[in-house]
Amino acid sequence: MNKFLFLIAFLSCLSIGHAQTNPEKSLNSSIQEVTVFLRGAQIFEKASGSIPAGESVVVIKGLSPYLNEQSLQVKGLGNFTIQAVNKRMDFLQEKDYSKDVEALKKQIDAIEAQQEQDKARLEVLNEKSNLLQANKNLGGRDSGPSITELQQAIALFERELTGIKKEEISIEAKIKKQDAEIRKLRNQIQTFQEPEEEARAEIRIRVKAPNAGTATFEFNYLVDNASWYPKYDIRVNSVGEPIQIDYKAEVSQNTGVDWKNVKLRFSNGNPNQSGVAPELPKWELNYARLTRRMDMSLPRLPGTISGVVLDENGEGLPGVTVLVKGSTIGTSTDLDGRYSLTLPQNAERLVFSFVGYATEEVGINGRSTLSLALAPDTQVLQEMVVTGYASQAKRSTTGNATEPRRDAAPIITSFIENQTTVEIEVAEPYSIASNGEKSRVELKNYEIPAQYQYKAIPKLENDAFLIAQLSDWSQYSLLEGESNLYFEQGFVGRSILNTGALEDTLSISMGRDRSILINREKISEFSQKRTIGSNITESRGYAITIRNNKSQPISILVQDQIPVSVNSDISVDATELSKGKLDPQTGIVSWELQIPPGQQEVLNLRYEVKYPKREKVILD
Repeated sequence: MNKFLFLIAFLSCLSIGHAQTNPEKSLNSSIQEVTVFLRGAQIFEKASGSIPAGESVVVIKGLSPYLNEQSLQVKGLGNFTIQAVNKRMDFLQEKDYSKDVEALKKQIDAIEAQQEQDKARLEVLNEKSNLLQANKNLGGRDSGPSITELQQAIALFERELTGIKKEEISIEAKIKKQDAEIRKLRNQIQTFQEPEEEARAEIRIRVKAPNAGTATFEFNYLVDNASWYPKYDIRVNSVGEPIQIDYKAEVSQNTGVDWKNVKLRFSNGNPNQSGVAPELPKWELNYARLTRRMDMSLPRLPGTISGVVLDENGEGLPGVTVLVKGSTIGTSTDLDGRYSLTLPQNAERLVFSFVGYATEEVGINGRSTLSLALAPDTQVLQEMVVTGYASQAKRSTTGNATEPRRDAAPIITSFIENQTTVEIEVAEPYSIASNGEKSRVELKNYEIPAQYQYKAIPKLENDAFLIAQLSDWSQYSLLEGESNLYFEQGFVGRSILNTGALEDTLSISMGRDRSILINREKISEFSQKRTIGSNITESRGYAITIRNNKSQPISILVQDQIPVSVNSDISVDATELSKGKLDPQTGIVSWELQIPPGQQEVLNLRYEVKYPKREKVILD
């Protein structure tokens, strides 16, 4: 163990000496572009400045603390070579709060300062009360006070103690009111979603240049705490005109960094989703009693796995190698001992290894999180001390001797390729503050030819709904989202634009039209029950009335249903459908009607059900 400690100290000295020979150069970066996903965002930044000759470390500070290191990609422009790139958290940089948050924090500080004075006054009053209590005994052992002295003492004691209690009650009520005010102010700060203490991330780029000169770095990365949702305003002025769709994005971000005048894009992709394609397992057919049913609804593996590796003291262990057994797929833990790894389809076990600790091999077993603690291994430590140092020295020497010179050849920490996505780009630069507030961004305005038809299901609703049908809608890249509906210059409600249907025609419900009256009535004379031999026959009859009170003709689809038998002893016969079309598979009866203004149609629906007398069926 002493040798191990000596090695650590020696390597630390080497690191310090090496750091002293590599000067640091801080560069300011600016966000150029942002692609917002349904969850998360990809940030594109740029930084420029001068770098010295030889090896140096370029430090870019003030980045989002939610930067995903695995997604970091760096490209350099200039006469230099990028040797390494890594991310580090900066806990010392002061955070710039918004003016609103800063004003609220100052109010809280002022209230808390006043509370300190009030609490100090309560302590003084408490001491004063204790002093009165300690001196309330009058006179000596042999003689007591006179009546007059006693009365004077009681009056003094009552007056002073009453004054103390009144002031204490007043101060306590004041403090309680101040606490409530502080809670309100902190809740208001929380609405801005700006934590009071938050570190910033920085990236460190080790470069090597033959001569001093200018360097430009373009880098991008993924961040959490950002999202967007599609929203729509759908307008129909009349059923003879095209439908108007205002496509909007409701975007919010709380990444810790404001997006100021950036090129903004919206994507329907999800970079957090695994890109590993599924595979069908072998389907082994056997007798039922020997067959174990496979659950095909769940993936075999979670796609990614993450966790934390601890040492013997419960602290995060950095630099642990995490490898998928039998493959070259692996990663290492960060400064907090955390790791995240994309799994291949056949992954079964992970191998955790670190110098001085026993190697652990753990089964995945369908888990998406796996954490563990490594135990020290003294024997392994002794064997690895000299070998580890020698191999490190060899790598260093070889790297200096054979490393090729090339202009701005980047080393990417991790590259994740996602599935093909649709992106929507905002033409003008846009700004979105990091406060979690929702912003509506205009994306596109469409005017699309549409076919209009009313639809009614009077068994469920005595209202007619206007349906707009769009052909070839897939060319507009619409996503499922909430829509505000406007018909004939008025707001009629909200609906959902359902783009998940695998159909050539997209149907949009424009809400209810109160100018179309519908009534469904059960006719008693056609609703009877009679027994014939060993069977019972029940009949049902309904009259459906549709009246058009609009000043123009309407096309309306009316639907109702008759039951569908799933038992050979039960038969269902339609006796009257008023020229409606019956789907025998679903039992749905459809009528397509053209009703002139001010006119009405009456539809008759009648059917009979025959079943055994010993059984019962439910028809109502």
